Amino acid sequence: MPDLPVVLRTDHLTRSVGDRRLVDNITVEIRSGEFLAVVGSSGSGKSSFLRLLNRLDEPTAGTVLLEGVDYRQIPPCELRRKVGMVTQRAFLFPGTVHENLGFGPRQRGEELSVALAQELLTRVGLPGYLSRDVANLSGGEAQRISIARALANTPTVLLLDEPTSALDEASKIGVEDLIHSIIRERSLTCVMVTHDVAQAARMATGVMMLEGGRVIKAGSVKEVLHA
Repeated sequence: MPDLPVVLRTDHLTRSVGDRRLVDNITVEIRSGEFLAVVGSSGSGKSSFLRLLNRLDEPTAGTVLLEGVDYRQIPPCELRRKVGMVTQRAFLFPGTVHENLGFGPRQRGEELSVALAQELLTRVGLPGYLSRDVANLSGGEAQRISIARALANTPTVLLLDEPTSALDEASKIGVEDLIHSIIRERSLTCVMVTHDVAQAARMATGVMMLEGGRVIKAGSVKEVLHA
């Protein structure tokens, strides 16, 4: 996607803990509408890299640019609205689905309308769930609510950390299809960490392979996974 603008750029991004480099000098450009899968074995630095992208962890060297702005110049709450995240397991707050969907907008002094909340729920395949208690949701339903909650913030970039690894096969395929269709609709830029190479091949437009916190291969799905 050489002619599309760069939305997210890491510049020599590094994170060390003690004498161990979890993320080691990664520079990568992610363009508008691109879906980058980050793959590698357990302990390769995938999740550590993802957490740096919206400052859940702090880099010890290098930085991240969001639409050309060093992300240290963006207030953390605003950054995490623009760079939304869906984790492996849905961490929902106690209460109703509507209360969960409205959390992000409330942080910036806005109320998520019932109409917009219902629209989001319809989009993720859960119409009529607005007043449900999140304690009564299945794993697949909770993950769909987690995605809807991220979308309520109208993010520029969506980060996905092993978004289907805790789900059964039927729920996994359903959530994959949902993510795909939302990304197409909204032209979202997406970075997904996955240990599942077949999933990366199904979903991504580009792949970055990590080992020991370093990039050992990056390019199209064909170049990295089918070479």
